[in-house]
Amino acid sequence: MFGNILLTLALAASVFTIIMYYYTHKGYTNTLKFARIGYHSMAILVIASSAMLLHAILTHSYQYKYVYNYSGSDLSTGLLMSTFWAGQEGSFMLWLLFTAITGLILLEYTSKRGDLENRVMMVFTLALTFLLIMVNPLLKNPFSYIWTDPVFINIKNINESFLSLPFIQSFYFEDSSNGTSFIQMNSDLYGLLSANGIAIKDFIVQGKGLNPLLQNFWMQIHPPILFVGFAMSTVPFAFALSALMSNEYKDWVKQSLPWVLSGAMVLGLAIMLGGYWAYGVLGWGGYWGWDPVENSSLVPWIIGVASVHTLLVQKKTQKEGGAGRFVKTNLILCIMTYVLVLYSTFLTRSGILSDASVHSFVAPGRVVFVLLLGFILSFTFIGFGALAYRWKYLNENFSKEGSALSRELALFTGSVALIASAIIILAGTSAPIFGTAVELTFYNELNLPIAIIIGLLNGFSLLVKWKYTEGKDIIKESRNSIVGTVVVTLAIVIIGGVYDLMAVLFTFAAAFTLVVNAEIAYKIFRGRKTYLGAYIAHIGIALFMLGVVATGGFTKSKQVELIKGEPKEVFGREVTFTGWAPFDNGKKYHFNIDIKQGNKVSTIKPVMFIAEFNNSLMREPDILSSFTNDFYISPVGYDEGKAGAHNHGVSESATLKKGESFSFENIKITFTNFNFPPDAMQSMQEGKEFKIGAQLLVEYGNKTKTLEPKMVTREGNRSFENVELEDANLRIEMKNLDAGGTVNLAFSKLDAAQTEESEEIIAKQEILTIDASIKPFINLVWLGVLLVTFGFVISTIRRTKESQA
Repeated sequence: MFGNILLTLALAASVFTIIMYYYTHKGYTNTLKFARIGYHSMAILVIASSAMLLHAILTHSYQYKYVYNYSGSDLSTGLLMSTFWAGQEGSFMLWLLFTAITGLILLEYTSKRGDLENRVMMVFTLALTFLLIMVNPLLKNPFSYIWTDPVFINIKNINESFLSLPFIQSFYFEDSSNGTSFIQMNSDLYGLLSANGIAIKDFIVQGKGLNPLLQNFWMQIHPPILFVGFAMSTVPFAFALSALMSNEYKDWVKQSLPWVLSGAMVLGLAIMLGGYWAYGVLGWGGYWGWDPVENSSLVPWIIGVASVHTLLVQKKTQKEGGAGRFVKTNLILCIMTYVLVLYSTFLTRSGILSDASVHSFVAPGRVVFVLLLGFILSFTFIGFGALAYRWKYLNENFSKEGSALSRELALFTGSVALIASAIIILAGTSAPIFGTAVELTFYNELNLPIAIIIGLLNGFSLLVKWKYTEGKDIIKESRNSIVGTVVVTLAIVIIGGVYDLMAVLFTFAAAFTLVVNAEIAYKIFRGRKTYLGAYIAHIGIALFMLGVVATGGFTKSKQVELIKGEPKEVFGREVTFTGWAPFDNGKKYHFNIDIKQGNKVSTIKPVMFIAEFNNSLMREPDILSSFTNDFYISPVGYDEGKAGAHNHGVSESATLKKGESFSFENIKITFTNFNFPPDAMQSMQEGKEFKIGAQLLVEYGNKTKTLEPKMVTREGNRSFENVELEDANLRIEMKNLDAGGTVNLAFSKLDAAQTEESEEIIAKQEILTIDASIKPFINLVWLGVLLVTFGFVISTIRRTKESQA
């Protein structure tokens, strides 16, 4: 109750702050101090309510529905704290908290820079107010009590000493299908417990727990950094609106640029930390899968990076007098960055992608859906409405043309290419809203030419001068860079065996960016080191691109069955499964694999375990890393073997991603899509029965048929509905359905069982099935991300100092 009071007061304080800043903007002289008091009061209330939620989580206060649904008493302190943002309500609270703290820094920043504060903080606080509305007691509130809506609690989560109370039997229920017992928690039971002096936190001793996919170190790091990036995206929007309100477009560039840079740096880092999480821990085999929710965070980052470059052009051309070039473009991009963050939130939290993305939350209800939609539409209308109001003035005063051979136009063209990429990704991401979906090739094929153009423009923009460059000067300046680029490209093509034309062009573009930026960075290293930021970031982009070439085009993968104690050659390595060992109090199992290459022997330990949370088989990969490649092992399944078992004839297995095919006995099987029932995601999170199908296109002879094996999850049990195709003599068994977007299938002949009597009985064998892959030079991807981040940090420091001038 107290938490709700704090949030309600914070909402009132935010409205008061907006009004006071509005009066200050209108010329009232005594309202600024009240606006500051209002904002500080609101921020304190938000911080206090966040601290209350964290305290409730750490003290296992299961009287709160949110704490019960997402936390558990057996979680480590770090993971327990991360349950703060595990659900919808908590993630909104985290966004609200970081936005409020960002506002405190922004208030201090703007108060020292002329009359910025009243306009910028008025818009910023308006955005904060919408977040406060989202967590108010009537919507996605984390302080709702567990008894307000009837909920069934597994009896294992109830304190045994209270189960003998006479009135408990009235609330006792049993699921006859699996024998699981429940207690219905509602207001009546709460009243009886209170009358007997029993507190809910004593009655309920365990929560549902955290989804096992989220029980990882990176859960403690990735979401908070992502929401810091979301919070910081509000600032450029506020600066753009401030400029439109005052109709002055010169000073806002240098004042907003540090925030645009730092926001892009934080959001980009968060996105790639999520990629590393997926790659190194979740066992998805890659760092980017073009998942709609992943994309929805990437698009505002791309637009933010585009705005960085056009803002730099405006800042540089201001020295000629006036506001500089690309004023309208910069206003649009700064507005769009925040609007696209809101759109990302809508896609993730509206439930609209619940059957298209493994990251999506369940549907939040009609009221919240409408409010999320209203959130986007409101700020789209505010931003573009203000732009339309000033458009005539902007068009009349800021439509200057420039030379084709100038750095200004090169940077602008690069930004246009980035915007084109963002539009492509946005179109594919939004496709599920209209009942369709695009293949991964849609993103890869359309973005590859754009990436080549961006790489070439990056280097070209640094070889041309501001305003105008003679053609002969470009040739003179670029001679060494082109030679260096050709040498690097030829070395990669010859040594790496890169022969695909588009891959060669992509490599050339990356090498061109690398050589040009490295050459310039070397020249200025002994001078002003704060000028190195852009070049370091660009070098990082180039290394990232080269890493993409290596991993995207030359990764080798195959599924291998390892018989315990028997070495097997896999990609030039001798791989031996030596056995398994329990850990984490026997809840999880290491599957030990020795890898011998030359005279060196290493041991890796991928993990498999059955999660109590949803009774699902969970897998965690292990990686043997070197500078040149990663040897990536993801466990698929383990068969302990049974003495006296029969060999049932020909059988093969495969792990398929959407769109991939496998051939078995001249039959082509293609995995086309998952079939998620509308309520599957919600049933999964609530522990109810649900089915998820894998749609398969089977081609044999002149026939084509569609089959759909299914994974069935009931309370405490997981099973599979397999399929048979008699006229193709085919049986397909589903072995696993992975959250990363893959399905593991086993294929066999239907008539294999008829020959069982004539087959040889085999001895007991322990078999570990793994997906093994070689990912060459993937460390270039991670090194590139680090350099990009470091470059952004240096540039932010430089531009912050300039904003004080």
